[in-house]
Amino acid sequence: MNNNLDDETLKKLAYVTVSSYRVKAMKSLQDGHVKIPTNIAKEAGIRSNHISKVLSELKEIGAAECINEEAHKGRLYRLTDLGEEISQNLEE
Repeated sequence: MNNNLDDETLKKLAYVTVSSYRVKAMKSLQDGHVKIPTNIAKEAGIRSNHISKVLSELKEIGAAECINEEAHKGRLYRLTDLGEEISQNLEE
C-alpha cells in the first residue's frame, strides 16, 4: 500500500477494501475502461441486481462517475482520478 496517500484517500481506500464487490467493480474499471453496468457485473462476478448499489457507493465517495447520467439504458461508468489512485492501491 502506498503511504503517500492523504487521510481522506486512505479512508476511501479502506471503504472500498471492506467490500469484495466494490474491489471487483473497481478492478473491472481500472486503466481508463468505460463500461456499462452489465459488463462490469459479468467481469467482476457480481449479480446484476447488486451492481447498481455498488456503483452508487463508488460514485458517492467520488471513485467512479457515470458519463451519461441522462441515459436510462446503457449508462457508461469509469473511474475518476481518485478512483484510479485507489484502484492502484488495492491488494491483489
